[in-house]
Amino acid sequence: MTSINELASRRCQPLKGAHNKLSEEMVARYLDALPGWDLVEDGAAIRRTFRFPDYYRTMAFVNALAYVAHAEDHHPDLGVHYDRAVVRYSTHDVGGLSENDFICAAKAQQLA
Repeated sequence: MTSINELASRRCQPLKGAHNKLSEEMVARYLDALPGWDLVEDGAAIRRTFRFPDYYRTMAFVNALAYVAHAEDHHPDLGVHYDRAVVRYSTHDVGGLSENDFICAAKAQQLA
């Protein structure tokens, strides 16, 4: 079984092409390591809402996540609200989910 720490310790790699899209089995395996993340959009993306007590802490998380996204060159779609941030990952260049999505999701979860 893959753990959140194992995923978070990895680095994203440039991925292009459908052959890099994860199988349903691998998606399920990685999701098991990331409690609170949901499979959305018919399996094409993962999403989680992170809740915070105030806007300041929400923005601190979003700014830290932006740093991770820059370092990994893999960027989430974000919904930023007063007390929460909605984080969505998908890899457009593979047409669905790649290992990079789960690596960054694990890093986001550790930030929170």
